Amino acid sequence: MTQAELRLCSLLLQEHFGEIVEKVGNSLLRTGPRPLRLLAGDTGLLPDQVKKALCVLIQHNLVRYEVQPRGSVEYEARSERILRILRYPRYIYTAKTLYGDPGELLVEELLLHGHLSMSCAVARVADRLTETMEDGKTMDYSEVSSTFVRLADTHFIQRCPMVPEIPRGAKAPPPPAPALAIAEKDMYVVPRLSLVGKGKRRHSCDEEEEGEHKAKRQKQEGGTSETPPDDGIYWQVNLERFHQHFRDQALVSAVASRMDQTSSEVVRTMLRMSEVTTASGASHTQPLSSNEIFRSLPAGYNIGKQVLDQYLALLADDPLEFVGKSGDSGGGTYTVNLHKALVSLATATLESIVEERIFRLLLRKKHLEQKQVEDFAMIPAKEAKDMLYRMLSENLVSLQEIPKTPDHAPSRTFYLYTVNVMAAARMLLHRCYKSVANLMERRQHEMRENKRLLEKSQRVEAILASMQATGAEAAQLHEVEEMITGPERQQLETLKRNVNKIDASENQVDETIFVLESFIESTMKRP
Repeated sequence: MTQAELRLCSLLLQEHFGEIVEKVGNSLLRTGPRPLRLLAGDTGLLPDQVKKALCVLIQHNLVRYEVQPRGSVEYEARSERILRILRYPRYIYTAKTLYGDPGELLVEELLLHGHLSMSCAVARVADRLTETMEDGKTMDYSEVSSTFVRLADTHFIQRCPMVPEIPRGAKAPPPPAPALAIAEKDMYVVPRLSLVGKGKRRHSCDEEEEGEHKAKRQKQEGGTSETPPDDGIYWQVNLERFHQHFRDQALVSAVASRMDQTSSEVVRTMLRMSEVTTASGASHTQPLSSNEIFRSLPAGYNIGKQVLDQYLALLADDPLEFVGKSGDSGGGTYTVNLHKALVSLATATLESIVEERIFRLLLRKKHLEQKQVEDFAMIPAKEAKDMLYRMLSENLVSLQEIPKTPDHAPSRTFYLYTVNVMAAARMLLHRCYKSVANLMERRQHEMRENKRLLEKSQRVEAILASMQATGAEAAQLHEVEEMITGPERQQLETLKRNVNKIDASENQVDETIFVLESFIESTMKRP
């Protein structure tokens, strides 16, 4: 694990879970799998604090545990999963685009809590949606639960592994830690629940306190509320499915920019037909016949079967090879070559970052001598040499020696410059991690510098909200608003603008990270 990744993981843990969890997570990232005793010694925290931090990390799938042969339990941080925290806003926004407000809030609640039962998630989301509605209107549980079912059907959420049931006659002692498991066929099966009810609004502070006291009293007296019917069945967000969706969107956009909208719609249809049947790490989609694709085209696209066949033939003949022909049955069967698409996307990303004519030339020609680079790029020898050596020092290009004779004499050796796309992608990915960490530190600095002003603004907003609730006059409200002076208001606006720019930059860098990570992962999986 690189220093840039370690720094970014630490910043993400600190921002989302606080210092104690960050300390435990950072220790695991630096040292690898460790038992609880060593973890407590390394962090200098109390064993109880370490246990609670581990509970939080396990709840959010950021740490896994394993029982060792001698019976001890070792905990290991999942760095790749911690880095996914950076993509949470994108997951939530995608859910909103596909499934509206209920989908957005369901994914947000699941990401916020790590995992939740269906009944709990539906109730929380219904309450939150009711809060935003006009007085007298409420959100029905059935509407939220139908969105939940749709998310499960399209595999955007999945069931968490459970503790397997121990047979009643078993006399073996329980293991130090349970081994969680779930059958693949059960991962997306939604329990049949008849969730009846409507979202509730928050009451005033006095009523809320009274409700809390009542709940505490009930707990002390030993009375428990009714157990939900899906107790023990927990759900989590399927990040791999979201990544599959992002990859498909990037692929469709690439086809649209290279060809036209109809071509991209044909590819989108092919991807949509095979989105649930294709594994996340597959290099190709399942073969689809021309007749199946024609039947599945959106209703708005009134293109004939003959025109569709022409588009498919055009896509199959394209040098990028996004679509390939795999057979002739059913009017011809076609697949989307996902690996080649990711290679093209990664190469385009590298070209957009390294804005050098020589770099693009080497990507296209594969291997060139320095003299050939000068001739093809039509630039002076001194300039070509300077650019090549600079890119060589940055590990963007590599030098390959091909000797004519076994003695490797320089005068009888070809020196060819080439781009190792994998090495360049890794190097740029490292820089992207570094950039995001810098952006996060900059945002934290901006917030620290304006901490007093932000606290004052929050106090004023709270006073205004309570006055509006009690029906205060406009003059009184204006008087409270004037507690923040003109220059202070201007400073707040500047801060808001700067933080929004930093957030937007983080999201843009994460899009580049996603393309490079997907390309590296796909290449590593290839035989």
